[in-house]
Amino acid sequence: MTDPLDTTSDRRPGGRSARVRAQVLDAVRAELAEGGHEGLTMEAVASRAGVHRATVYRRWRDVGGLLVDVIEAAGEMDWRPPDTGSLRGDLTALNQEIQESLVVLPSFAVALMAASFHSERAARAQTRLWADRYAQCEILVERAVERGELPARRQDARSLLIAATAPLYHQLVLMRADPDPRLPERAAETAVLAAAAGAFSR
Repeated sequence: MTDPLDTTSDRRPGGRSARVRAQVLDAVRAELAEGGHEGLTMEAVASRAGVHRATVYRRWRDVGGLLVDVIEAAGEMDWRPPDTGSLRGDLTALNQEIQESLVVLPSFAVALMAASFHSERAARAQTRLWADRYAQCEILVERAVERGELPARRQDARSLLIAATAPLYHQLVLMRADPDPRLPERAAETAVLAAAAGAFSR
């Protein structure tokens, strides 16, 4: 799914507190993308954000708190799943968004995934975020059933979505392969064919 972690805007109400939060989270994203988890410090974030470090410590306490908040901010963004008129088109569009977020240099999405292995709190927040995004994207499968693209039997939407998007993460994150412009559509088509054959029917 579109990388839910790759966001640069926050939706909480205005005011000084919201401005400080936006400045700090923008700084966290930049620090993570440039130096990874190893280079992320409260002092560096405060300096980049132009905020007194005491403010950062008081509100976020530690690096884990910063990571949790930046993940939660991703969940606040007003993102909606693609609606192209076909399941293949929707999954292809979804995969294209994922590929773009993973190949941009530096990739905040990749840096945040790596950082979550160093913070149990961040890992839990990221798990919640992915669960929410998969739930949002289940409508792609529901629409496909309504259009008659998939069998009317109950579909395991999450398994279908994972099958469609997993090749992107495998190739670009695990294998560190060069981006293939054909992969988003090819992975989507493979998942659609499998779904049409009943692979994800419950």
